[in-house]
Amino acid sequence: MLAQAPVVNTPMQFADWTHSISRSVLRQMMAVVSRPGILSFAGGLPAPELFPTADYAEALTHVLATDGRSLQYAPPHQQLKAHIVELMAQRGVTCTQEQVFLTTGAQQGLDVLTTMFLNQGGQVMFEDLVYTGVQQVVAPLRPQILSVSTDLDTGMDVDAVEAYLADGARPAYIYVIPDAHNPLGVSISLEKRKRLVALARHYGVPIIEDDPYGFLYYDGDLERPLRALDDEWVFYLGSFSKILAPALRLGWMIAPEALIPKLTVIKEAGDLESSALTQRAVAAYLDNGHLPGHLATLRQAYGRRRDTMLAALSQHFPAEARWTQPNGGMFIWVELPEQFNTAQLLPIAVEEEKVAFIPGYAFAVLGHHVNNCLRLNFSNCTPEMIQEGVRRLGRVLQRV
Repeated sequence: MLAQAPVVNTPMQFADWTHSISRSVLRQMMAVVSRPGILSFAGGLPAPELFPTADYAEALTHVLATDGRSLQYAPPHQQLKAHIVELMAQRGVTCTQEQVFLTTGAQQGLDVLTTMFLNQGGQVMFEDLVYTGVQQVVAPLRPQILSVSTDLDTGMDVDAVEAYLADGARPAYIYVIPDAHNPLGVSISLEKRKRLVALARHYGVPIIEDDPYGFLYYDGDLERPLRALDDEWVFYLGSFSKILAPALRLGWMIAPEALIPKLTVIKEAGDLESSALTQRAVAAYLDNGHLPGHLATLRQAYGRRRDTMLAALSQHFPAEARWTQPNGGMFIWVELPEQFNTAQLLPIAVEEEKVAFIPGYAFAVLGHHVNNCLRLNFSNCTPEMIQEGVRRLGRVLQRV
């Protein structure tokens, strides 16, 4: 008989980088805002009452009834790629189906590109305030983050980008949301777009262009994406999450055709492939011609909600406060007078006034001071709810 091994209380070992991880403030807030009676400006949520439920259900039912491959392992759906080429043309971008790379949401696109470009301990370039998802993606590789500021009227500080590159910095990539920035709501000016792309090309630094809000604009068309200015150094990420529904988890990348095989191998390590059923159902929905009317509905509804929030902020917030006036997207960035600390305000707002927001520090890299700032989402509440919620926040500010 084998001797019984002695019991050894050895603790489980984890990768070094995991010892400092925590959930993003945005994901933590999901539990808070789901409590009954909470009026939430916290999430980056589209309006559920505007989801194209019936039209998508019709497309899904049709696919299940007619396409036996929809529940099988399958290569990327070419009809969906063809639709994406047409969508990109609406944004002013010329591309081919061979340059379209399908992803399980734009977040996966960030992960795949980071895997392809970033070495352990390498450099990446972010703005001082940046989407939390990209921070989570790079965290395991412990990069050196080169951060630049953002002008609330014209976007990323391209002078600072140039100064880094001229001084010898070579980040694995520059990450940017050119239109309706999350969290700031600002869009990059055309002049800065041209300069940024020229710098990337001159110094050989890729740009990851994250464009989840490019089809949501309210005061005339947005500028063309960076990808329209360069087809070699700009990697464009798009998503159906904000224009159809987040739960579809379907996005796309526009990349040089020569790199698609490499991207495919990297993606396969994560999920083998994106859902064949979802790809075919979304393609069928687009085949039926529903998207243009749906986008028009979203733009009208969200534009009204944005205008309602801007008017309510003018009415209920301190005169010394300032905020962005986004031309698209889902967010307004608010800067309060210096004496306010929004991290301390949040629990008061939730407990006493039943209203939630995201404090500015949630988006800050390298400890940048934004204690007096907050991000408000206007897409997920009706105009009446927005008026009431901003009024409640105004009461909190008056008390504090």
